[in-house]
Amino acid sequence: MDVQIFGVKKNADTRKALRFFAERRIKTHFVDLMERAASRGELTRFAQKFGATALIDDTARRFGELGLRTARYGDERWLEILVNEPLILKMPLVRYGNALSIGAMEAMWKGWLTT
Repeated sequence: MDVQIFGVKKNADTRKALRFFAERRIKTHFVDLMERAASRGELTRFAQKFGATALIDDTARRFGELGLRTARYGDERWLEILVNEPLILKMPLVRYGNALSIGAMEAMWKGWLTT
């Protein structure tokens, strides 16, 4: 079992996800978005399941700094912004095979482990 986690080390929910899988001795691949941004293809995978707006953390400081609070864009434009500005993503983005989650979803992760 290999789990891929996208996030930043400073984010509490990202640390929670890393700890959750480490405690269960599950191999994880952590992608630090401060070092390497998520590819458009990866973000598209999450956007297809949840919608592009579900990926956006509208409470993030960077979201306000960019003046996006009143922005009304389509999914393609939001994906373009998210690729260039990973700090406005809801974190962590977790992928296990074809299963995806956004944020700290421990109940969902436990379900993945039982299958």
